[in-house]
Amino acid sequence: MINLDTRTVVRAGRPIKLTHREFELLAFLARSGGRVFSREELVRQVWGLEHPGQARTVDNFIAQLRAKLEQDPEQPKHLLTIRGSGYRFVAE
Repeated sequence: MINLDTRTVVRAGRPIKLTHREFELLAFLARSGGRVFSREELVRQVWGLEHPGQARTVDNFIAQLRAKLEQDPEQPKHLLTIRGSGYRFVAE
C-alpha cells in the first residue's frame, strides 16, 4: 500500500523505509496507471531536467525498490521491465 499523503509504504502489514528518491520514483509510477516510461522519461520526471546522472540510474533505483517491495525481486509482479521500452507499475 502506498499512501501519497503521508509518504508511507506498507508491505504485508510492515512499514517499508524508502529514500526520498525511491519514494518519488515509486509514487510517480504508481500514479501513472500502468503506463510504460522510458528511463529517460523517468529521469526527467523524477530527477528533473538538470539532473547530471545517466538514465541507468533508474535501473539501480528500480532494483532497490524491488528488493524492498517485491516478494521475489527476481520475478517482480509490480515493478515491471518492459523490454526495449522501460518500466511500468502494476498494482494488484
